[in-house]
Amino acid sequence: MTHTVTKLTESKKVKDRWYADFDTGETLEVGLSVIADHSLFTGRAYSEEEFAALRADVSRLGARARALRLLGTRPMSRHELTDKLTEKGETPEDVQSAVDYLEGLGYLDDAQYAASLVRHYAGKGYGPGRVRQELYRRGVPKELWEDALAELPEDTEAIDALIDRRLRGAEPDRKELKRLTDMLLRRGYGWGEIKSALSRYEYYDISETEEP
Repeated sequence: MTHTVTKLTESKKVKDRWYADFDTGETLEVGLSVIADHSLFTGRAYSEEEFAALRADVSRLGARARALRLLGTRPMSRHELTDKLTEKGETPEDVQSAVDYLEGLGYLDDAQYAASLVRHYAGKGYGPGRVRQELYRRGVPKELWEDALAELPEDTEAIDALIDRRLRGAEPDRKELKRLTDMLLRRGYGWGEIKSALSRYEYYDISETEEP
């Protein structure tokens, strides 16, 4: 059985995108590289083997294009991008090819991504615990965590800034102190870090605050 191109139509919406219709009723969306590599033109007949190779190239390049679009919405780890492509229905082979390709181009870099995540959450006042949660949640390999976490500012600087913003120089009562402690815990600071920070403020007795 052969597969013959009955029509080759240029897309009116996407540059360098074409639609190849075949006598078998199938339509493939192709780019110029596929047209050139497979000598695609109206009337061209492909054997089963040739058509399988053509379809595989279209699928592989389509996965790469989708991966680029996904990365265009926000940075991702290799793990995140792999999951997203899989959710979109790409085959395991095409997913592997796409992430390897983008990693080779430098568009996908887990080390850089990890460092940018740390800077982002540190800039929002989150502590080491919350930052580690985000690195884990986003699939960053653990062997990259140590170098990335070096981007965190000194604990005293970050946590003191949060306390200053929250209290605005006022002396807290026990209820406000509890709310402050809970907020710092939610932001990823450990009890030891919180206790040390609060002890630097001399207008209340830190011993009155109980460890959660």
